[in-house]
Amino acid sequence: MSLTFPAREEIARLTARMLLEIKAVDFNAAQPFTYASGLKGPTYVDCRRIISFPRVRATLMDFLAATVMRDAGFEAFDNVAGGETAGIPFGALVAERLGLPMTYVRKKPKGYGRNARIEGVMTEGQRVLLVEDLTTDGGSKLSFVDAIRETGADCAHTAVIFYYGIFPETTQRLADHGVALHHLCTWWDVLAEARDQRAFDEATLSEVEAFLTDPRAWQAANG
Repeated sequence: MSLTFPAREEIARLTARMLLEIKAVDFNAAQPFTYASGLKGPTYVDCRRIISFPRVRATLMDFLAATVMRDAGFEAFDNVAGGETAGIPFGALVAERLGLPMTYVRKKPKGYGRNARIEGVMTEGQRVLLVEDLTTDGGSKLSFVDAIRETGADCAHTAVIFYYGIFPETTQRLADHGVALHHLCTWWDVLAEARDQRAFDEATLSEVEAFLTDPRAWQAANG
């Protein structure tokens, strides 16, 4: 491993810059995006694009490994689990940097054979880091954490590249489940970088800011 530990603010700024550069981020207030929940919003991020950009991919995985070690400890984990599906490549890349075994967690049992949710070798008592691409309100993380804990392993940390950072209940929801969240950047970091770069017109950025400030009110007003 050869990792550096930039200031958190610099990691957030550079992560936002890279996401904008590879067009993983889009803002559109005129034609809002529909999220998995069925609600709408003017923001969209696709972290899966990262795997196709080697320099961005390598830098962000260095950042994620460094963030986890700085926040949780240098000898805090025995296993790294990626969440199906977007978290699997990032889990593998972080495991490589930390020099740890890698596993992955299915969203649900595969329905045949061992009917397993955990693929790879995970053993009782191991301290597992759950890696995903992003989190919105933390809901999907809890199912993955529970599947890990059912093996007898412990999972008290999850690491993501992108955290929405606009739903105040997210970190408490995870904390109530005994899980700490580690992330590189939020929508606020992306908005600041987009303004610095003038990546979108000001009317769009202002509408995005209104959404980030009160997403529920924005959704109620915009269907």
